[in-house]
Order: sequence, then C-alpha cells, then structure tokens
Amino acid sequence: MKKYYIQLFSPHGLIRYHEPEIGRDKDTGGQVKYVLELLEVLSKHPQVRKVDLFTRKIIDKRVSADYGKGIEPVNDKARIVRIACGGNAYRQKESLWDHLDEYVDRTIKFIEQENDIPDVVHGHYADGIYIAGQLSEMFGMPFFATAHSLGRNKKNILLQQGMPEEKINEKFNMQRRIKEEEQYLKTADAVITSTNYIVEEQYSLYENKAYGKFIVNPPGVNNHIFFPFYRLDMPSYNLTLEQEQALYRVNSEIERFLFQPAKPLVLSIGRADKRKNFETIIQAYGQDKELQAMANLAIFAGVRKDISQMQPDEQEILTNLLLLLDKYDLYGKMAIPKKNDPKFEVPEIYRIAARKKGVFVNATPGENFGLTILEAAGCGLPVIASPTGGPKEIIESNHNGILVDVEDPAAIAAALKKIIADQNLWEQYSANGIKAATQDYSWEAHANKYIELINKVFEDKSTYVHKTAYGKKMSSAQMAFVSDIDGTLFERDDTEGLGELLQWIKNNREKMIFGVASGRNKQLTLDGLHSKGIIDFDVLICSAGSEIYYTDKLIPDNGYENHINRQWKREELKKALESFKGIHLQGPDAQWPFKLSYYVDEDFTRADLQSLYKFLNEQKLRAKILLTENRYLDLLPFRSGKGSAVQYLSNKWKLPLEKFITAGNSGNDIDMVRGKARGIVVANYSAEMQALKNNRQAYFARKPLAKGVLEGIEHYLSQRD
Repeated sequence: MKKYYIQLFSPHGLIRYHEPEIGRDKDTGGQVKYVLELLEVLSKHPQVRKVDLFTRKIIDKRVSADYGKGIEPVNDKARIVRIACGGNAYRQKESLWDHLDEYVDRTIKFIEQENDIPDVVHGHYADGIYIAGQLSEMFGMPFFATAHSLGRNKKNILLQQGMPEEKINEKFNMQRRIKEEEQYLKTADAVITSTNYIVEEQYSLYENKAYGKFIVNPPGVNNHIFFPFYRLDMPSYNLTLEQEQALYRVNSEIERFLFQPAKPLVLSIGRADKRKNFETIIQAYGQDKELQAMANLAIFAGVRKDISQMQPDEQEILTNLLLLLDKYDLYGKMAIPKKNDPKFEVPEIYRIAARKKGVFVNATPGENFGLTILEAAGCGLPVIASPTGGPKEIIESNHNGILVDVEDPAAIAAALKKIIADQNLWEQYSANGIKAATQDYSWEAHANKYIELINKVFEDKSTYVHKTAYGKKMSSAQMAFVSDIDGTLFERDDTEGLGELLQWIKNNREKMIFGVASGRNKQLTLDGLHSKGIIDFDVLICSAGSEIYYTDKLIPDNGYENHINRQWKREELKKALESFKGIHLQGPDAQWPFKLSYYVDEDFTRADLQSLYKFLNEQKLRAKILLTENRYLDLLPFRSGKGSAVQYLSNKWKLPLEKFITAGNSGNDIDMVRGKARGIVVANYSAEMQALKNNRQAYFARKPLAKGVLEGIEHYLSQRD
C-alpha cells in the first residue's frame, strides 16, 4: 500500500491548531477551519505518511507570537509549516499577491532542507493554488485546487452593489486572482468543490471551465465536537472539563443579555461580513412582535474587543447591528456577544439553542456550501437558509430545515415561527439533521474519497496533467554549465567545435544542468540557438541576465523577477537619461521590462562611463551598467545581470557556485565568469575581459569559441580528478 506525503497551502489569515481564532477577521474564517480539519483528518488516514499545512509566518505585535513559529506540530504525522514572505507584518490576502513568488522560493528551500518531495500538493483559495501550481510544475507531482470562493462571482456581486470595476480590481487584486483561477482550470489534476452548484453555476463564468477536472467532495462535520444536544443528558456521557467550562461561559454570556432566557433561541453565527446578512435577520425579528414573544435572538458576529480598532468594513457592520438593536428596542430580547471559541464554545452555542428548541439561520445568499448549516444540524438544530447554492443541496436532500428568500425579512420571520410553533416539525428537522451530519457529511468520508482520488491519479497516468518536473533535476544536479552564446559558443557561421561540445553536454545531461546566457531578449536568443540546432537546455538566461526561463517550455522564474524588481525604476531611468549626452536608445526589440539598452557614440570613453555612474547617483537611481564592445550599453536592475542570475540559481536550488562552470567572451559576461564559479574566457574575448587576467577563478583558453569552452571544461574537470 503506497503511503503519501501531502502538502496543503493556505497562506493568508491567522492559522494555528491550538485555539484557532476563527472569525477574528475576514481572512480568518471558514477556509481556516476547513484546512485545519482537513489536515487533522488526513493525518489519521492509513495511506498518509505525512501531511503539512503551509501558511504564512507572521511576527507582529498586533497578533499572537504563535504565528511566528516556523513549525507547529499537530500530531506525529501532521504539522503547520509557516513560511515568511512580504515582510513580517500581518497582511490582508489581497496584498499578498506581489509576494507569492518569494513564498514559492522559500518553500523550495524548505523542501530541499527536508529532503522530502511531496507526492501531492493542494492549494486553497487562489493564492494557495498559485503556490501549489508552481511547485507542481517544478517537481512534477499531482496538483489539487480548492477555490473556497471565486473571483468572477465576487466581482459580479460587488458590481451589483455599485462598486466601480476599477476600484474592485485595485482593492481586491481581482484581475490577477481571476487570471490564476482561469489558469488552474487547465493545470490542476483535480478541482475539488463542495457542491454541484459551484461547478454548474459559478465555474460557468470561466472561459476554461471545460478543462476543469471537477470532483465534488463536501467537507465534513467533526462529530466528536458537533454531536447531538441530548447526549449531554445521557447517564453514560461525561463532559470534559473544557466542555463544562465552555458551556458555562457561553450560557452566561447569552443569558446576561436576556430577560427571559428560557424561550427558544433564534441563532446565527459568522464573521462580521456584509454577506452574512445579519442585518436582515435582525430586521425579521425586530419587525415581528409575535416572533419576539415566541423567541429570543442571538447573533455571534465574529470576534471583537474594540469596534473602533477594527477594519472599516467590520466597524460598519457591527455598528449597524447595534443600531438595529436600538432601533427595534430589542434590549432583553437580543444577545450580541463579543467572542466565541470555535473549538469548544461554538458547539455549545448550537447545543444551547437546540435544547431551547430554537432555530439556526444562515442568511448568506448564494452560499457556496454552508458549513455552519451542517454544524448546527449535527447538534440537532433545525435551519433556515437560502434556496440557492450549497444550502439548497443540503436541505433539499436531508429535509432538516426550510429554504426561504433570505433577503426578505418577512419570509425569514414566517419560517422561524412555523418551525418554533410546530413541535413535531422541529423534532423531524432535528433528527434529519443529526442523521445527515453523522452519516452523509463526515470528514472521514471526505478523507476516504480524497485518498481514492490520489490513488486514481497515480494509477491512471492518462488523466494526469503533464508537468516538466524541472525542479527535480535542478535540485538533484551535481554540477551546472552555463555559457554565453554569441562569440562564445559560436560566431555567426563559425561553429567549429560546437558539435563536440554539444556531444559532451548530451553525455552528461543526467547529472548536469545546461544553461545558456545571452544579452538578447527571449525570442532572439531562441532564434540564435535554434539556428545552430541547440534545442535542449535546462535554463535560459536572457536580456543580459534580467530574465530566467526553464526548459524549452520557457517557464519563467517569477521569483527571480520579484528578486530583481527591488528599487528598479525603469521609466524614471529612461526619462533621466534623455538628457545624458553620448548615448542613444536602441529600438523596441532591444528593450525589455528589466532592461534599458542604448548605443554609445564612437568616442565614448571610460571617463564618460564614470560620468554616467555619477549622474545616476546624483539622481538617486540605482542600476547595473554593462558596456559591451564599447558600443552597446545596457542598464539593468541592480540585482540582475548574468552573474546575479547564476548566483540566484545557486541559492534557489542549493547547488554551490563552486559546482558551476561558466563561459563568456565580452563585458556583459564579466560578473558571470568571475567570482566563486569556475569561469572560462574563450580566446576571442573582447578588451573588457582583460580585467580578469589576474583572477584565479577565470581560465583563459587558448582556443576560440566552442573549442575554447571545451578546453576550459577539460581543464576544470582534470583538476577535480
């Protein structure tokens, strides 16, 4: 029986196993609860040897120090792994997108340190899916995606609410999110959803829906926590100390608001989010005097200490709830407690409402699933919910409540009165809900279906989305050879020695990385390589070291782009250099986002070059300057260049620079040839390379072009032997 190592990715929010702060803010809601429970249940499956939940490492005095711990053990097979990106401060998920490639790079290093490549990666929400997708392409393992919510659906809702599209894109990074959602439909080996509604309705908005390999596998209810209310009255059942304390706290917290606490309790739980529709529930209760006479109301709207210190949207929602309480004069009839512990207190809240013969209301319109509906059902509490989305599927198949228009206060009130007034109906809905939560919606059933899916993917390779798995080779290589092209491997039609060099490369490909480096842009570099029959390479460094691609599929290294982008002000540089004499901007084909290219005048001297450095320093603009053959001038991000690209590859893939052999012939090769790498300078080198004559790490070949490269390789390999 094959046993799997699974990595789950959920980078945003505050995630910890012990006393999770579910509902603390909009990024610490249902998804956090979902991934924590998935982590635990997978770890208990016999076919799982290890499962890690990857989230973001946060060191911020505003939050608990728990979120700064690199690894949090959960049990002997499960861990929470925290990877830093985008600094230490806690960030909202929309601001994380620009830092996800840094997260990917650091996760690669973690995998290399552990020396344990996962069998499956599973991304949650678009940001976690992006990370998992990148790792899947690098290491060639199957890749699962769970969206939790979808960008196009959210965008449509915000547009209907009157928010301009430009503001939506700016505030929620919506364009990038939707782009990733379209992408993973083509690349994920399984798109796991909770309901058919998500597949048929929400994914229908996506151009790539037809590519999606959808698997409906609803999450479960932890029946050890969300068990029927009547179990507490059974003589064989004993409460734990934590349960006793939670029950006492919750009961006291609710009853301190109420004049007649024994009446049935109308309950709703969720974070402070407009979509939870708490205001409509209060309106339904506040406008119906008969309902007020029949029952009390309790709203648990997330966790709060001081409303004035919360996010503006949360402030607005909570303030409106309190104003509605006052408007309808619901003092003594309505409870709005400040907090609830999801592990111990929330189950007791449901059971208290069930013992009082109350009703749970989920008033979110178009809820994707409705986990709170199942939690309430597991405790024996009938429910009222929207006739669309996941709640419709749950309630119609299990008959544990009533579906109503949750935007209509009168409809909510009528349904509440119907259930509360009819004891037989209440008992029927309660029993049906308990049965559904126990038999049909368990995490154990979810885990079994999950592992069956993994088995199927590994058994039936025809369903597997092909991955290059270039990361496996990069991380296991014993050495690397990276060479400049023009004037190094060949010069126009002069290819003498190239065949022998390519044969040597072919003979050593299993243990070696082969890379090429060029000042040209990507397409011109490819054209030059293909013209000489060079089509098989592992790494392509182009645009004078400002871009890195992998394999002939030209997979970009987004982490490198993020690495070199720091302090790069391309447009400011271009504008400032308009006034600098002796240089002239090259054509559009020579320009690239991370490269500015110029021609220099024939009388351009070393003094002019020094003046350029001084000019940029005075303008407070940082750039790396490369002068080649005293004719071509390239300005690159300060962190870029061929040498920087080689250094980056060495760090990323844990291959020491001493294991790199590099070859070049001109000025833009200098930083690649010198340093700790074993450099080769071919005999036909340009004048700028003369500066390396005294460098012990640079071997000056007696032969030109490919012959000189091969000579240098033989020199270094003979030293090793």
